[in-house]
Amino acid sequence: MKPEVTVVLENYTYLECPRWHSGRIWVSDFYSQQVISAEADGSDVRVEAEVPQQPSGLGWLPDGRLLVVSMRDQKILRREDDGSLVVHADLSSYVDANLNDMLVDARGRAYVGNFGFDLMNLATPATADLLRVDPDGSVHVAAKDLYFPNGMAMTEDGELLVDETIGNRVSAFAVRPDGSLGERRDWVKFAELPDMGDVTAALGQLVVAADGCCIDTDGTLWVADALGQRVVHLAHGKGIIDQLEFDTGVFACGLGGDDGRTLFVCAAPDFNEHQRKVETAGKLLAVRV
Repeated sequence: MKPEVTVVLENYTYLECPRWHSGRIWVSDFYSQQVISAEADGSDVRVEAEVPQQPSGLGWLPDGRLLVVSMRDQKILRREDDGSLVVHADLSSYVDANLNDMLVDARGRAYVGNFGFDLMNLATPATADLLRVDPDGSVHVAAKDLYFPNGMAMTEDGELLVDETIGNRVSAFAVRPDGSLGERRDWVKFAELPDMGDVTAALGQLVVAADGCCIDTDGTLWVADALGQRVVHLAHGKGIIDQLEFDTGVFACGLGGDDGRTLFVCAAPDFNEHQRKVETAGKLLAVRV
C-alpha cells in the first residue's frame, strides 16, 4: 500500500538512524556531518553534535549521554554533559571499512555494524564482524562473518535482531547476561545468500536489502528496503506481512511520536554517496501506523 506521508524535514543530504528520544526525533545527516533533533512536526530543529568523519548510528547510555557512530574514522563518540564530544571507543583495529548503524541496550552496551568492504566504490563484497562496545569503552567481537550487519533491534525477550543488508536475511542472536551473543539463526530469510564475487551481481540478487529497522510493540519488525522504495513489515516465521510503498528510496525507519505510532522514515533518491554529497534531496517522512 502507498501510505499517507507527511514531510517532517527536508533539504538535507542523506538522513539515517532515526531515534525517538526525550520527546524529539533525532537523525544523523551524513554529508552535512551533523546529528540533528526536532519536534515531531519538524519544528525547533537543533544541531546536537557535529561529527566531521560522518555520523551514523545513535544511542544513549543509561545516564543520558549520547553515543554516536563516527563512520569514517571508525570510532564511537560520546557527548559529555557540557556538549563536548570525546572518544568512547576506537574500533579501527577491528574493521576494514566504514561503521554504520548501532544499537545501545538498556545497560549501555553498544552493538555496532560495519560495511565489511568499500560499497560506494563497488569493491568485492566481504563479510564483517558485529562488534560490542561495553560501557567502559572496551571492544569485543560479538559475531563473525555477517553480510553487511546494519540496522538492529532488541526483542522483548532479549534477542538481538540484525539486518544483514546484502545477506537476504534478518538474523537473531540470544544475548547472554554479559552481553555476548549466542549462535546466529535466521529470524526471517528472504532468499539464499547472493553471489559474493561481484557487488553488482550481489545487489541484483537481493529480495530485500534490509537497512535500518525498528521493532513494534507486538514483536514485529519494520525494515527499510534500501533497493525497493518500501518499508516491509516482518513477522518471525512469516516473513513479509505488509509493506509501505514510497516514491523514493527509503533507508531507515523508527517508531516515535507521543503515542509511539508514527513511523519516521529516512528518504533520498538513492544511497550513492558521490551524488548525495552534492545534493540536498534527503528528507525525513512520517507515516501513521
